[in-house]
Formats: sequence, C-alpha cells, structure tokens
Amino acid sequence: QVQVIESGGGLVQFGGSLRLSCAASGTIFRIGDMGWYRQAPGKEREWVGSITRGGIANYADSVKGRFTISEDNAKNTVYLQMNSLKSEDTAVYYCYCDHQYPTTTYWGKGTLVTVSS
Repeated sequence: QVQVIESGGGLVQFGGSLRLSCAASGTIFRIGDMGWYRQAPGKEREWVGSITRGGIANYADSVKGRFTISEDNAKNTVYLQMNSLKSEDTAVYYCYCDHQYPTTTYWGKGTLVTVSS
C-alpha cells in the first residue's frame, strides 16, 4: 500500500502565494507521474497539473504561468507552488501518485486552499 499525504493548505489573500506538498510513502516499487487535481465548491474535480519522474511538468490553462510543480524524487515528494492566487483558486487540492508494478493510482485526502478577496 502507498499513502499519499498533502500538506500546506490554508487561507491566503488574493494575489498571495502558497506552497502545497505531497509525499508518497509505504510499499513503493516505482512511481510514475504525480500531480494535482482540485475541486471547488459545487464544481467537478479538475486537473491542475502533473510532473513526470523525469521532471517534465504540464499544467491546466487556468493555472499556467501562476502555478509551478516541482519534485524531490529522493523523498517521493512533489510540490505545488501557487502564485498570484485568485478567488477561483479556492478549492480542495488533491494529490495523486501513479504507482507502477502494480499499476495503481493513489490519492490523498485533500487539503483546503481558501483565497480571500
């Protein structure tokens, strides 16, 4: 089993910054991509971005240029640096980990980010 734990959520002012962390632990053979989704109140979960084990990151258009995903492979940890936060970024942010052999996607329980105007 693999556990995925997010941290770093909280309340931030409009235009501010916040960094989320996501650590995978447990019985890990090999990790592929890790990434983030978010779910705002009353809306469906949407993909935010992801990063490959080799460090290639991709982002949703809504966050491109404002959010940056980075990784520390030695710690099986990824980070989501969020800058220029807007009210519409308010959501629960979920981290996921694509484990290989066996192929399974593990999810964290989410961390709440609230952007106040």
